[in-house]
Amino acid sequence: VQLQASGGGLVQAGGSLRLSCAASGSIRSIAIMNWFRQVPGQQREFLTAITRNGATEYAASVKGRFTVSRDNTKNTIDLQMNSLRPEDTGVYYCNADILQYGARNSRYHWGQGTQVTVSS
Repeated sequence: VQLQASGGGLVQAGGSLRLSCAASGSIRSIAIMNWFRQVPGQQREFLTAITRNGATEYAASVKGRFTVSRDNTKNTIDLQMNSLRPEDTGVYYCNADILQYGARNSRYHWGQGTQVTVSS
């Protein structure tokens, strides 16, 4: 199983970016999908989660500015980021609880990360 994130880049403060993450491989089902962010020297920070049924949760730091969505038919999760701030700069990681064919239990997988830089 692989998670491939894309869509990062450089944007000015107040701008927008859209991140995407696609899961591929021997996937029977995906429960929760998440986005995290990491800044050098700091722990990876939870940003948002979305269940298979579309229920969402957001960290206070991004609520009202970021919107998460997913496509269960394509095993993808997107993150629309608006009103970006310099403090949103970091490496963004997708994460998913995946049940593989033939496996008894699901486990979490991480994507490789995509850099987002917001200039002031």
